[in-house]
Order: sequence, then C-alpha cells, then structure tokens
Amino acid sequence: MTDRRPAARVKCVVWDLDGTLWHGVLAEGGGTRLRDGVRETVLELDRRGVLQSIASKNEPGPALRRLDRLGLAEYFLVPQISWDAKSVLIERVAAGLGIGVDTVAFVDDSAFERAEVADALPEVRCFDLDDLSGLTERSEFDLPITVEASRRRHLYREAATRRTYEEGFVGPRSDFLRSLDMRLVVRPTRAADLVRAAELTQRTHQLNTTGLQLSAAQLAELIDDADSLVWSVSLSDQFGDYGVIGLVVVALEERQWRIRLFLMSCRVMGRNVGGAVLAVLAERAGAAGRDLVADFRPNDVNRQMYLVYRLAGFTVDGELDGIRRMRLGRTTTLTVPEYVDLDLSELEARR
Repeated sequence: MTDRRPAARVKCVVWDLDGTLWHGVLAEGGGTRLRDGVRETVLELDRRGVLQSIASKNEPGPALRRLDRLGLAEYFLVPQISWDAKSVLIERVAAGLGIGVDTVAFVDDSAFERAEVADALPEVRCFDLDDLSGLTERSEFDLPITVEASRRRHLYREAATRRTYEEGFVGPRSDFLRSLDMRLVVRPTRAADLVRAAELTQRTHQLNTTGLQLSAAQLAELIDDADSLVWSVSLSDQFGDYGVIGLVVVALEERQWRIRLFLMSCRVMGRNVGGAVLAVLAERAGAAGRDLVADFRPNDVNRQMYLVYRLAGFTVDGELDGIRRMRLGRTTTLTVPEYVDLDLSELEARR
C-alpha cells in the first residue's frame, strides 16, 4: 500500500467482498466462506466504534443475502453494491454516513481497485489482504473504547430512523421537536465518563466553543478542583439513547463563572438543546451571585456555537489572543424549551 499517513483517524472501514471479505467470486459460486481473520476484525472494529461498510462490484440482492447468511450483514452501514467505480462507491458511503473521505479506510484484494481509489481519492487509506492480520494494531485504529463507541453503529442506525421521520413530518418545527419526547440529563461528570469526555474534546469540532482538548487525566484533575465545574450532558428520545453528547467545563472565578469549554456532538445539531444547558448554567451562576461569561475561539466550522451564545443573549465583551469573551446580561433570563424534559437530579443532589 502507499504510505500517505493522513492525520485523521479512521472512522469507517469499507470492505470489498469477492476475494476480500470472502473466498472466491459470488457470481461464480464463491462467497461461502469468510477469509481467515475477517470475522474477528469486523467484530473488533465494531467494538471500538469504527463504522464499516461495503464497496463491491456485484448484484446487490445476492450479495446482501450472502452477508446475512454469513452473519455479518448487520455490521455494515449504507453498503454500496453496484458496477460503478470503487471510488464512487466510497464517496457514497462517506456521504451517507456524513463523514469525510479522509476518515475512510478501504480493504480490497485487487491492486487495480486500490490504485483506482488512491488516484481518485488520495485521502483514503488503502489496504490489501497482507495488511488484514495487523489492521487493528495500527495507530489510526487506536480509539478509546467507551459505551458510546461500542454502540456507534446502533447510534447511526437510530439516526437514520430519525432522519426518515423528520423528512416525513408535516407541521411546524416546534411540533416536530415536541414529538421527539426528548429527555436531557445534565449531571456532574463521573470518573466512568472520563474516557468519553476526553474523546469528545478530541473528536468534536463543529459544535465546540474553544477547541480546548483535554485528556482523561486533566479532566480528572478538574473534577477534583473546587474552583471548577465539569458537567456531562446526555440525551434520549423516542428513537433511542444518544448517550453522552455534551461537555461543559467552567472556571469558578471570584466574580463570575467562566465557561472555558462547551461542546455538543454533531448528532444533536438542530435539537436546540444547547440553550437548555446554558439556562441551567445561568440559573446556577445567578444563585451563586456570579455573572456568567464564556470564552469563544472562532474557527472555520464552529459558528453554530457562536449563534447558540448570541441567541441566548450573550454579547461580546472584548477579545484577547483570538478568544472572544462573551457575557450574559444580568437581567437576561434563560428558559428551558418546553419540549425538553430536563433531568437535574444529580446536580440537585450536589447542591
């Protein structure tokens, strides 16, 4: 394989079928046995939260039925099975999952197919069968194993169901949001959350106010720091549990509470839950007799979080070293949207 060493970690492995996932060519009577190590690799990638899909030149019906008989069909999202070029199929996979092609790896036994993909999509990492035995040992597959990671495939399937429901919903946006039966939990971050919380700071870029990256050890220190708050945010709705989708890190200063980091997973974009979290922070800061301020470091992709602050009533109160200081007016009252069922039971227990 060509060693290009892209910076992004792998989010999805796209598999060829004939001669790669299974022995032989399906149309010629092959496909009855998986290649050695394939099942173990598929299961381990799934456990780590690496998504998987298919790019195969085959007839879709027979290929999908064979995957089902082999017990692997459920592991592959948005499989692309047609006679188009493999690079085209991979682009469709990435679009269907909402990820960049630079986070995709491709496994194919054919040097021709790997070369076609490498030429059309140089960001994609291409592997042949000789790489398969050590695939999960490579650094780009070294991902933290969390509850959310092990459920990532299911989360994507639930997201597809939500998307279909949303596209078919007729009525005002507020009625749609109300129909979701959202339950938002805001609670102190626990020791068991640290790996997931650190992962969020490293993987979340769009809905991220400052881009501050924190390790599990650094977060543990902040949890034990009397002058800091670290909160985790989780969300569920009628379609399932998103898991932990947000993190808030606050510095408790002498005259104010300063939000150093506020991030939300892109999976909840458009649910308007960020305002609910800010309402909780504003109430707690006010009860402590402190103003609420926030750091915001603008970049090419996080304008949505700036709008969350502005819509909540924050105004710019200066800038230093590329960081805007946002301040919430003392007379501004934030409310939780009526379509969100807010659970603060663990925060209340810490009062």
